[in-house]
Amino acid sequence: MSELTHVELLWIKKQVENRVRFGRSVEQHIIDRQWRVVSFEAGSIFAFVRWAGNEYGTTLSRIDILRAVAPGERYITVPYVRPGGESLLQISGWPKVEKVLQAIDTIEALGIDPADAAPEHWQHVHNRVSVGERPRPYTKTRHQAWLHRRKLIS
Repeated sequence: MSELTHVELLWIKKQVENRVRFGRSVEQHIIDRQWRVVSFEAGSIFAFVRWAGNEYGTTLSRIDILRAVAPGERYITVPYVRPGGESLLQISGWPKVEKVLQAIDTIEALGIDPADAAPEHWQHVHNRVSVGERPRPYTKTRHQAWLHRRKLIS
């Protein structure tokens, strides 16, 4: 098994768009103008957005926030992600996906890379958005607490 998690990104105008919203890839392989593969190291957190449509409108709108896994770790499978990842958030349907994208924008507005945010925050956002509730905002204070906790557990 590869040490990296590979994500296939595909773009076909008005049909399919798979993209990474945030995350730090360590490799990229361009297959052609519409298709490329980006790879993440174990432990990296990234957001993978999938959209599909046809002549009648949107048929799929989904966002997954995943933690790339190391060989031997448990993971879930996600289309276009090999082998898969630890799911921190999994939301479908445009209105809910839009709320997650707004949560990401809010973290970036604080000057924090969303890939560095506490994994528990993404689980919280998943839980709240999936039941139609507003998630608590991520703050610089919460982020500092996460950074201190991360030092203790590593």
